[in-house]
Amino acid sequence: MGCGDACPVFPGRRYEEWLLADPAGLDLANVRPIRDEIEQHVRRLLADLLVTDPT
Repeated sequence: MGCGDACPVFPGRRYEEWLLADPAGLDLANVRPIRDEIEQHVRRLLADLLVTDPT
């Protein structure tokens, strides 16, 4: 997810590189693990940023 070396890099910014399988052409059963992996990445990122769930 992203543009790799083609994206500009701005000093002082945080960049995440999540290597994910491409879900294109996959059925729902094979997309769900990719979705779950994205959720885990997001949860780790929120924890790293000290973001709490307001609910």
